[in-house]
Amino acid sequence: MMGEFAALSAALCWAVSARLFQTLGKFFSPLSLNFWKGVVSVGLLLSVSQLLTPPGQLPTAVWGWLLLSGVIGIGLGDTFFFQALNKIGDAQSILIAETLAPVLTALLAMAWIGEWLSWQQWLAVALVIISVDVIVKIHRRAALTLFSPTGYVYAALAALCQAAGAVISRDVLTSFEIDAFNASLIRLLGGLLIVCLLMVFTRQRWLPTTTDKGKTWRLFILAVFIGTFMALTLQMLAFSYTKAAVAQTLLAASVLLSLGIGWLLGDRVNRNVAVWSALAVAGIAMLVWLE
Repeated sequence: MMGEFAALSAALCWAVSARLFQTLGKFFSPLSLNFWKGVVSVGLLLSVSQLLTPPGQLPTAVWGWLLLSGVIGIGLGDTFFFQALNKIGDAQSILIAETLAPVLTALLAMAWIGEWLSWQQWLAVALVIISVDVIVKIHRRAALTLFSPTGYVYAALAALCQAAGAVISRDVLTSFEIDAFNASLIRLLGGLLIVCLLMVFTRQRWLPTTTDKGKTWRLFILAVFIGTFMALTLQMLAFSYTKAAVAQTLLAASVLLSLGIGWLLGDRVNRNVAVWSALAVAGIAMLVWLE
């Protein structure tokens, strides 16, 4: 059960941080936000790994695959996701990304590492995905001001990168002995590398444009601690203990948690959304029980 609970905890971290990162998107470009997120997270993870779990001598293959996973899943995936946040908001960005990511992860896991789901697990995954898809459509009709075709394309690309990064990570974590902190650190280094290259190539502004830098950076540190340091470590724990497609589907609970956070902040929740959210929760419960 450890993998399932780690995935659900990571989903909660992402739901909270997505709301914070949407606010920060007013001051940072998507690439600069991803760059500074990586810098701060690497510092935090490096400190923890040196104190608790020094990496020791890791095979070159571990470094290579985890760096590639970071380039795809974090460097490119998070940049696409931040672009989507700026165009269609946190709820719809999460809804689209988390609708597609479990299916893509399941297909890639079957092709890449031969990891198959039982028919009962496929049924649970389908229930979660269909429920989330219906919620997406309801939100799109109810919030036309946030509808942007480009934003949905960015969210879909984020899902594809997320799926590829997840399968590569799962393969490494089941093939080699490496802890979640060091796996997260290596992935972040890969993501940071590609983001730095993109920043230089596109000549992006490195610092935020804000009149209250102290408040902006405090909010940024909070968002990174919750959404990257905590979420990425929990994600690696999830991939260590449960199938990639199951973990990715449970991570889709961030959709429901994002809606719940919005409701607490005053957003109205449609009755149909509540019904389909309950069905999605039922699908998530099935996955946890079947494991």
